[in-house]
Amino acid sequence: MQAVILAGGLGTRLGDLTLATPKGMLPFAGRPFLYHVVQLLTNQDIRDLVICIGYLGEQVRGYFGDGREMGVKIKYSDESKNLLGTGGALKKALSLLNSRFLVLNGDTYLPIDYREVEKECLRAGGKSMVVVYNNKVDTRVKNNIALDNNNMVVRYDKKGASPGLDYVDAGVVMIRKEALGYVPEGIPISLEDGIYRPLIEKGELAAFITGQRFYDIGTPEQRSDFEKMVRERRADG
Repeated sequence: MQAVILAGGLGTRLGDLTLATPKGMLPFAGRPFLYHVVQLLTNQDIRDLVICIGYLGEQVRGYFGDGREMGVKIKYSDESKNLLGTGGALKKALSLLNSRFLVLNGDTYLPIDYREVEKECLRAGGKSMVVVYNNKVDTRVKNNIALDNNNMVVRYDKKGASPGLDYVDAGVVMIRKEALGYVPEGIPISLEDGIYRPLIEKGELAAFITGQRFYDIGTPEQRSDFEKMVRERRADG
């Protein structure tokens, strides 16, 4: 399985913390956030990685290099001269991507078995599949996804303002490469607008429901939650 990590954003939510450091390189328990993400993938034998870098991306490349020290192979897609948003970043990385690949946000951490997501995606006929969570343990992110009775996504509202939004995007999606045909070339666009919306309109975005909460690092409270989780896992061995 190939995994793509979106790590090119400005991190404006984090204020002064990201003036000189990209958000994925902020430290948690002595290691950059992205280290914990890569380690999660490595532990599941997912070793073919593409990291989409942008703002201060040289720090990411300088830390991970080709990935050899962590037992993975890393390729980079660099949009530092023209930030393209999450959807545009995937489009720019097109030549590096397999026919189906896992996409992870570079500022969220979801400790589940991604091979199960791949299996469910194949059972769903190979449709693209987003991982969703019911916010049973509050992630401090608003619900933004509505599903039908067949677990197909019928609405995505990033503001979380409309009724019937029972799930939240957990920051992981399995995408078929052909879905990038919806994304315009060289134009900044989000994953939600560039890929999710057309897939939803065509009934081609399925959902994988997980009971495992994810961790976002966008606010002080969320960062504290993640730091606590990492330290507890280390203490447990």
